[in-house]
Amino acid sequence: MSPDPDTSRPDRVLTPSQLNTLARDLLEGAFPSIWIEGELGNVSRPSSGHLYFTLKDARAQIRCAMFRPKSSWLRFTPREGLRVLGRGRLTLYEARGEFQLVLDHMEEAGEGALRRAFDELKARLAEEGLFDNERKRPLPRFVRRVGVITSPTGAAVRDVLSVLARRFPLIEADVLPVPVQGDGAAPQIVAMLQRAIASQRYDVLVLARGGGSLEDLWAFNDERLARTIAASPVPIVSAVGHETDFSLSDFAADVRAPTPSVAAELLAPHRDDLLPRLRMLEARLRNLHTQRLRQAMQRADRAWLRLHSLRPQARLDLLHRRQDDALRRLDAAWKRRMERERAHLRHADAVLRAAHPQRRIARLRERLAALAPRPQSAIVRRIGRDAVHLRGLARSLEAVSPLATIARGYSILQHEDGRIVRSVLDAAPGDRLSARVSDGQLGLRVEPRDADD
Repeated sequence: MSPDPDTSRPDRVLTPSQLNTLARDLLEGAFPSIWIEGELGNVSRPSSGHLYFTLKDARAQIRCAMFRPKSSWLRFTPREGLRVLGRGRLTLYEARGEFQLVLDHMEEAGEGALRRAFDELKARLAEEGLFDNERKRPLPRFVRRVGVITSPTGAAVRDVLSVLARRFPLIEADVLPVPVQGDGAAPQIVAMLQRAIASQRYDVLVLARGGGSLEDLWAFNDERLARTIAASPVPIVSAVGHETDFSLSDFAADVRAPTPSVAAELLAPHRDDLLPRLRMLEARLRNLHTQRLRQAMQRADRAWLRLHSLRPQARLDLLHRRQDDALRRLDAAWKRRMERERAHLRHADAVLRAAHPQRRIARLRERLAALAPRPQSAIVRRIGRDAVHLRGLARSLEAVSPLATIARGYSILQHEDGRIVRSVLDAAPGDRLSARVSDGQLGLRVEPRDADD
């Protein structure tokens, strides 16, 4: 006889979907978030935008998925054979009973090691206070000379130079060539930065490089470079990579610019922004000239008053000498000033011609032509008024001069000791006198008067 079949019943019977659900809950609870490193295989990206692939090593593989939008945020293109580092959660695809890894972050495996090294060095330098805002130096208000430390053949140097030339061509920019990636790049960047600082030629130094991967930008994560930047007495702007890229030079620098072009815009004020300040300086210069002219007129008035205490002829001679001296000094000062202004205008004209501001140059030339004759005309009018005044003084002096009286036929009698004879009682018979007439002097002798006189 065959044995009786087992007629016992279990307390609970599971369906396949229930079993898969329990297994999924168990997996997700045991592995909420894990890091995994492996080689990509079977990479597929359907029209949905999701990314499906396998991660494998020499002995096993696991199915993986990365859903939108996280798959669109990847900074590299997944391809067969690429070694990656990912973070995700382990789950079970219930419809097929297959477990898989759903990733929310993935990066190239080499970049992951660099990222960890970057984070560790950044934390250590930050703890030392190397990145504190209190030690950062402000940029100068007006930059005259800037040193750009970058590759001489990259796009970054072209962006910086074109922005500086367009916004403010008077800034002098020196390109200090260095390699910006590779094993030997960091020491060369440090050496160039130290030489630029020691030269004391630059108001600001700019570290510039275009975008790239973390490995491409690794030269700017060098510890020695960060310490050199922090210790620099010259303000330093870091413009490394794109806006989303960060390097240790960005944190150590005094200013971090998102791109090289933005760094140039921070250093170069636009010409139109300087016009109000130029107008203000022009008004101050005009007021200063007016004040100095008024002071010169006051000094001339005081000198004229002092001349009244002198003899007429000496006063006229002194006035002529001072007038001639003043004219010479004024003419020399005006020529020097005009020469400086002409040299400045020639320099500004050459610079602006290079930047092609043709309309503004034409307006400035018209304005210069209108202003140039004004000071000369004022000087000519002032000299004319002074000459008329001097002629009036000369006529007044001639009117009261004794020489004019003599010229009309009169004479002056004087003793030999210079005493003037004003009465017949002032001279005795036999006295020798001199008579001054208009064209010379006559010698006279006093004769006795007759009794009939």
